[in-house]
Amino acid sequence: MGEHRILFQRLLIGCCFALAIGWSVHALPARAETHAAARPAQSDEIRQIYLSDCATCHGADARGTDLGPDLHGSGAALVYYYVSTGRMPLSSPDAEVRRHPPKYPPAIQRQLINYTVDLAGGDGPPIPHIDLQAGNLAEGGTQYRLNCAACHAWSGDGGALLHREAPPVHPATPRQVGAAVRGGPGNMPRFGNAALTNEQLNSLVRYVRYLDDPQDRGGWSLWHIGPLVEGAVAVFIGLGALVLVVRWIGTRT
Repeated sequence: MGEHRILFQRLLIGCCFALAIGWSVHALPARAETHAAARPAQSDEIRQIYLSDCATCHGADARGTDLGPDLHGSGAALVYYYVSTGRMPLSSPDAEVRRHPPKYPPAIQRQLINYTVDLAGGDGPPIPHIDLQAGNLAEGGTQYRLNCAACHAWSGDGGALLHREAPPVHPATPRQVGAAVRGGPGNMPRFGNAALTNEQLNSLVRYVRYLDDPQDRGGWSLWHIGPLVEGAVAVFIGLGALVLVVRWIGTRT
């Protein structure tokens, strides 16, 4: 009787084990099919976003239209700059390109950037990796004055250009600054590795961040408006006060 009971228990355990293996084998393809179905659905969502928000100006094939430029060769850096700063998509084709809160959350931004770059052939500069700790502040100041101050002003507050203006650099994140340098938005030229090495780029971005709160070693900053204001203060206030003092002394004698 005991032998029959042991045999029955072994048979029962074997059947359960076989059922468990069979269920696992059956479940794996179903899960794979679920994940495989999820990926195209996600791609379709990003494709619909591109067609509704970008294709009107840049074309369904990213080759541009009369309303917007060809995106082939733009690269991830340039697309990231425009999308992450809210400059794209425009509310209408004739709207002014200005910084706004980004329309998409970061996850959608990444997918849309990847989709757009793949659609445009995958060429162009990638989004740079920025390491502020690796940058040299003095070297960054030199590079900024050589390559950036003419348009963005010595203080980073922006400046006037022909039919447009260079934006201030203060709202930009380090990654956005690096992407603008490598991607070259608008009239801004692209600075490749031959013009700025990765080490110099780290230094430049560190200096741009320093401009948010610079050390004013010369005294009153005068709101960092520039040397013209400083000269005006020296002439009209300093020289004016000196003339009044001389006049007062001369009147007394």
